[in-house]
Amino acid sequence: MKAVEITSFGGPEVLRMGERPVPGYAAAEVLIRVGASGINRPDVLQRTGNYPVPAGASDIPGLEVAGVIVDGDAAAMADAGFNIGDRVCALVSGGGYAEFCVAPIGQCLPSPEGFSDVEAASLPETFFTVWSNVFERASLKAGESLLIQGGSSGIGVTAIQMAKALGATVLVTAGTDEKCTACLQLGADHAFNYKTSDFVEEVKKITGGKGVNVILDMVAGSYVARELEALAEDGRLVIIAVQGGVKADINAGLVLRRRLTITGSTLRPRSLQFKSDIARALSHAVWPLLQSGKIKPVIHGTFAAADASKAHALMESNQHIGKIVLTW
Repeated sequence: MKAVEITSFGGPEVLRMGERPVPGYAAAEVLIRVGASGINRPDVLQRTGNYPVPAGASDIPGLEVAGVIVDGDAAAMADAGFNIGDRVCALVSGGGYAEFCVAPIGQCLPSPEGFSDVEAASLPETFFTVWSNVFERASLKAGESLLIQGGSSGIGVTAIQMAKALGATVLVTAGTDEKCTACLQLGADHAFNYKTSDFVEEVKKITGGKGVNVILDMVAGSYVARELEALAEDGRLVIIAVQGGVKADINAGLVLRRRLTITGSTLRPRSLQFKSDIARALSHAVWPLLQSGKIKPVIHGTFAAADASKAHALMESNQHIGKIVLTW
């Protein structure tokens, strides 16, 4: 099979098309003929040598795919309600940039009816991440408020729609007025350009000085101290990336006085059971919203798999709004 390989750590140009054996599946796994592969920030980090591959995972990048089941553990497929020939999307620990990919059955979800492989491939990584962190770890409830740092990213466009569909008020930051407008069109209640305004002041103005209940942060670093100022009493800050650095100088007294929670997680190294539980939760709570059109995939652009380097260059430019997807 053809597969996109990381030939050495470095810039987008180190991604090259190569050939690999079609992977074999193990118990409770399926083999998917890949139609499309989603691109995510961890793929870029892996390419630059800053995201080690978990033990046992493929060194081929790619954490989400969509396509057709062509083989697998028959008994496990029957238990899960899947059959050979079914169209699915799946979260994987690696190996997604290839014509064939093995996925745990528990991390597969049916491609929503009417969705193309490109649309379906844009779902798993961001939907698993947002559900796990915003709704499980940070316990966002209907009637509460959520601030999303980077609302136009793949994570951001998913979090906007999911939070609004489940009854929250959504505030976002983005780096251009165009991106702010796009976030509002996706359902965000408020959007502000972090380059021209102070998000702490904006949040306090919008909330009457109370602050927001939950913040989804992909920046960390110096943002953390300011985010604590923007949280309401009993507020929760959940960190899912550290693009602004891993160290933060915070006011611990503020945490005590306002009973704040600082938490975070990464998805890739979590257990199969953990990810399977998220898949089941998504199937019940979110997949019907996709099927009804209340939540929609947001695709900025597609690239042929042979042009994976161009796709990575686009992601690193931060010019995209929504997801970037490779096609096979």
